[in-house]
Amino acid sequence: MAKRFGKFNGVPLLFTLVWIVLFALALYFFDQSVIAFMGMLVSLILLYYTRGSKKLKILLGVLVLLVIIPLVAGGNRYYMEVATQVGIYVAMALGLNIVVGFAGLLDMGYVAFFAAGAYAYAIFATAQANEFIPGGLFPLSGEWFWPFLIVGLVVAAIFGILLGLPVLRVKGDYLAMVTLGFGEIIRIIFNNLDKPINITNGPQGLTPIASPELFGVRLDTPFYFYFIVLVVIAFIILANIRFEHSRLGRAWIAVREDELAAQSMGISLLHTKLAAFATGASFAGIVGVIFAAKQSFIDPTSFTMMESIGILIMVILGGSGSIPGVILGASVVTILQVQLLKEFSNFLHTLQQSGLLNLPNQLDPSKFQRLIFGLLLILVALYRPNGLIPAKRKKNDLEAIKQSKHASESLGILSKLSRNKPS
Repeated sequence: MAKRFGKFNGVPLLFTLVWIVLFALALYFFDQSVIAFMGMLVSLILLYYTRGSKKLKILLGVLVLLVIIPLVAGGNRYYMEVATQVGIYVAMALGLNIVVGFAGLLDMGYVAFFAAGAYAYAIFATAQANEFIPGGLFPLSGEWFWPFLIVGLVVAAIFGILLGLPVLRVKGDYLAMVTLGFGEIIRIIFNNLDKPINITNGPQGLTPIASPELFGVRLDTPFYFYFIVLVVIAFIILANIRFEHSRLGRAWIAVREDELAAQSMGISLLHTKLAAFATGASFAGIVGVIFAAKQSFIDPTSFTMMESIGILIMVILGGSGSIPGVILGASVVTILQVQLLKEFSNFLHTLQQSGLLNLPNQLDPSKFQRLIFGLLLILVALYRPNGLIPAKRKKNDLEAIKQSKHASESLGILSKLSRNKPS
């Protein structure tokens, strides 16, 4: 097949530029076009496969995200809402990718860290904190949103360590069950933490949560949250890249491949696993703060087990351990559930009202969300078992290593033995 069609050498730059211009115009002229919005997202995928220098592709990607989309769709609340929602789940999936993709720890309670960050901000950004802290100091103003991004990070990291400590002795299916139970325990605690001291307001939730403020300007529209989410995503991507090629990142990958071999090489499983849980959780905590401020209302039903499973699907679908793959997987799943299924359902309802179609309520496409996710996973498992964009393994030049000045030196245990060897 490869000989018949030739090797894929990438997408021509001119084709990508024309694509971006066409769908930018479509986004500008059509108010709620699924095709136009999907076309702009596809343009980012095309940039990934476009022939050209890495710097040029990054520059074009930044141009699309920071200039073109805000200019042509910034005044459209619908588009910016969907884009922000996609960004939130992309950030969440990138955080889970550290735990599942890099360290190989199957975490099915990831939404607990998301909830920890959201409640950390919501309790103090509403009057709820007055229930257990005297003085009537709350709610805090929206200017406190920025420090609370760090607070959410720290609180979620502590939750990650609390989860990591009891699960160090289990792995595989047992790890999945323990983390799943942890996620449900946290949700139930938040649901019942209105007695004897009312901290979370229980199932009634918390509202109104203060919107972010910057220099006296309220950032309470999807347009502003779009940029906040983009900054957070950029930070998380940079952190992912740095971790992946760091000593800790290599330790995570070693633990993922073979725990026994990693331990025999001197890697501490305790510190390595706790670092993975704490790091992945901290990113979810930041996103939780943004989610609470954006929604202006949270309750325990926003942090169910299905949310954790949905984020895990994004990571597996895109490619576990692959940063661009996880971004693609999160975007596909979010667009599918937020926009495509909803729009298709509205289209069928329109046909039904006009008398062209008689569709029972049981066949509403929006009710088959989990079925479609399951079919997607089956197709990916069959035809792309490593994900839509698989993780690339770094290849070392063995000849260059052999010719290195350090090749003849004794390293690690051998160096200690040679130093202690009696002369």
